[in-house]
Amino acid sequence: MTEAAARGAPPKEARANPVRELGPGFRGAVLRPGDEGYDAARRIWNGAIDKRPALIARCTGAPDVLSAVRAARERGVLTAVRGGGHNVAGTATCNGGLVIDLSPMKGMHVDPVRRTARAEPGLLWGEFDHETQAFGLAAPGGIVTHTGVAGLTLGGGIGWLMRKHGLTCDNLLSADVATADGRLVTASDEEHSDLFWGVRGGGGNFGIVTSFEFRLHPVGPTVLAGVVLYTDEQTRDALRFYRDFAAGAPDELTTIVALRHAPALPFIPERLHGAPVLSIAACYAGPIGDGERVLAPLRAFGPPAVDAIRPMQYTAHQAMFDATVPHGLHYYWKSHDLPGLSDDTIDVMLGHGWAAQSRRSYTILFQLGGAIARTAENATAYGGRTAQYSVNINAVCESAVGFEAEVAWTRRFSEALRPLSTGGVYVNFLGDEGEDRVRAAYGEDRYARLVALKTAYDPTNFFCLNQNIKPRGPSPLRSP
Repeated sequence: MTEAAARGAPPKEARANPVRELGPGFRGAVLRPGDEGYDAARRIWNGAIDKRPALIARCTGAPDVLSAVRAARERGVLTAVRGGGHNVAGTATCNGGLVIDLSPMKGMHVDPVRRTARAEPGLLWGEFDHETQAFGLAAPGGIVTHTGVAGLTLGGGIGWLMRKHGLTCDNLLSADVATADGRLVTASDEEHSDLFWGVRGGGGNFGIVTSFEFRLHPVGPTVLAGVVLYTDEQTRDALRFYRDFAAGAPDELTTIVALRHAPALPFIPERLHGAPVLSIAACYAGPIGDGERVLAPLRAFGPPAVDAIRPMQYTAHQAMFDATVPHGLHYYWKSHDLPGLSDDTIDVMLGHGWAAQSRRSYTILFQLGGAIARTAENATAYGGRTAQYSVNINAVCESAVGFEAEVAWTRRFSEALRPLSTGGVYVNFLGDEGEDRVRAAYGEDRYARLVALKTAYDPTNFFCLNQNIKPRGPSPLRSP
């Protein structure tokens, strides 16, 4: 689906507007093609996405955001919103339109007494954790430090603390939102509660969050965490053992399984570099002694070829996967929610997991349940609370060379898993897959509620570059 089709009308190409056309209140930098810094500013994490906006408005605060929204709406300009720029679908940018760039907005305040944090949308999770860990506190975040706080939260937020403390969006206390009609409103349980429900899992469909208020939890600074690694001949038995081990795991333990060719990381012996391996990564969000007892069976089974589980800094564990998913590579994802880890599912995973040509491609399986499942099904817009796992198949290449073959591998693998899935999918793992997959991320009842919310807050679908939920009726926006 093209950017124009997503909005329901051909976009008006953004003009080479001077700063004053974004409104007298706009104080940030405005970049156009040819300007110093433009090429760096237009790049996002996924190197397979290469778009050239006509204008990049680098916002310094909420007034800049409001000015940019009002100017773009008045002119009917196609508009993308960038936080961390980490979304695989590449919706943080566009061709010929305006990018409202929030990445300069990195303000943050931690209240260690109330155990809350106020964060602006340009922050990355590594920056967020740096501030909160100074007080031994954390909010559930992602598994890569250069993931954006905004996008992860708005889509739900799965990561190392989710089984103990819930999704990132479950720990959101309030949000300041710039709406499509140029207002700034606060959404919480007490104010604009309908909007608050929607931004917790509904993505960027309803406005631009200029400030997030999070609940924090005592975590670290040292946790028991790390990874055990099995060679390919051990994997079937290891996965079957893991299935039973994970089913009995306490909420304090979150595990993530990966099938990949072993990267050249310091804790992996050189003899295994490039070899097909199964890794089971773990983080225990509780006393280290308790974690040692809980993880003992996992560390003993096999035994694993590598046991790198140990007490470590929480921030170091959060950065464990960073080197394997750097900026600028070509990425393509397919994903499914799974009801469990059946023998048939294991067979499909082992039959496809190492068939990729690129040694960077991998498949990752997130253990869900715990606090995610205990939260009421309709408490937020997030739609995957009954799933036991979320699987994400990742095609990764250094460049466009060989990328089409990796994409084809991902699609074959995905189709083989589809009959074994719940039919649902985590919205933050979606690429450009169309309305039916967005609907599947939420289910019919939740999706209908989201459509009503979109119609109320963004009836013209101004915020269309996202996993888009269209408002009811045709968009009144037309090209002049």
